[in-house]
Amino acid sequence: MSSADALPDYPLHSDLVRRLKSALATQNEEAVRDMICTEVAPVDAVIELANDDWMKEPSAQLPPGALLGLWTLEYKRELTTPLRIAAAHGHTACVRHLLDRGADPDATPGGRGALHEACLGAHTACARLLLRHRADPDLASADGLAPLHLCRAPASLGCAEALLEHGASVQQAGGTGQDTPLHVAAQHGLDDHARLYLDCRARVDARNSRGETALSLACGAAQRLDDLEHTRGLRLCALLLQHGAAVDARDEDERTPLHKACGHAQHSLVRLLLLHGAHAGALDYGGASPLARALQAAACAPAAAAQSTIQVLLNHGSPTVWPDAFPKVLRTCALVPAVIEVLVNSYTQLRVSESWKEMIPDEVYQEHACDDDTDPPDSTSPAPCPQLPQNEAPCPGDKRVVEVSSVSWLQGAVRTLMKPLLDILALLVGCAPEI
Repeated sequence: MSSADALPDYPLHSDLVRRLKSALATQNEEAVRDMICTEVAPVDAVIELANDDWMKEPSAQLPPGALLGLWTLEYKRELTTPLRIAAAHGHTACVRHLLDRGADPDATPGGRGALHEACLGAHTACARLLLRHRADPDLASADGLAPLHLCRAPASLGCAEALLEHGASVQQAGGTGQDTPLHVAAQHGLDDHARLYLDCRARVDARNSRGETALSLACGAAQRLDDLEHTRGLRLCALLLQHGAAVDARDEDERTPLHKACGHAQHSLVRLLLLHGAHAGALDYGGASPLARALQAAACAPAAAAQSTIQVLLNHGSPTVWPDAFPKVLRTCALVPAVIEVLVNSYTQLRVSESWKEMIPDEVYQEHACDDDTDPPDSTSPAPCPQLPQNEAPCPGDKRVVEVSSVSWLQGAVRTLMKPLLDILALLVGCAPEI
């Protein structure tokens, strides 16, 4: 009989469990410590904190979606032990008390052990105490995760160090994604964890079940990081590249780290990858280039970030958009005229079509159109090209895009275009010159 099928020592509806759940819900840590250290017996008693077995409760209210067969019901049961509860809450004295009474540090009712809980909660003192009592540093949970896989927060660095000191494997892949600890660090932007693992000879280009390396995951996770985490994530990517990470490693969708960074319009990360030799013209399984990914993200990203990302791609040799596909760019990037302007300046010539106007939503055109009383610009005075942002300093080897100013590019076209086309051209220069 599995632990999930075994009868718990303290069922869900017992008095102790009701009081324990109440103390946990109200964060009454003192009451929790008292109960698990003085009231629970035996020391490794199995406690049932949840049981969603609706088959045993005929009066249970089932969700409408389940009744209609839209999704299946899952039997969810949460089992734990006093030691797991103490470790999860960082109660070091309580953990010591239970271990001294003979608690099994590797007991896993419910699928995880006390060491998993200590690492998930970043409780270094508890983790070290469990390891000194011979807890298995590579103990696998029901999901196939080792404690090292659960070191997911910056504060868990001490737990990771303790695990490695006690022989934990830095190469162990686990979980449904078969991620290594280095993959986990990359997903969460943990540069200090990654440095620790690399110092312990972690394989920098190990791949998970989706064919992703740590660098690929770090670039894909960039969108989810706040400013501080983004800084750590950038340091992490630089660290991986310094340790020889393949800058153009492809995942199961043939996407490179550059594809993923461009998909989030992460300009500084894109520049870092390009400086390390990333191929700006690589195509993924769907035929999309990094530039295409950046254009897709332009409407959702800050305008300056999108413009800078596209500028740096073009500066490092990215093929520009096929001219016949330019109307699609107008439709996708109508909300970001600066991006359109950067692309226009990447062509030596570009045939303007009357169909362009149909690509621009009316509300976008109205927002950027000139007022009637605004003086038109002097078409004999070319406007300057879009410049790189102030923080985008040229670097050795940069190839600048073709320096064709928006107004000078329009001078020849305006003379031959019908009046309706001036509406779409106005979007590119701010307002339309007279014919």
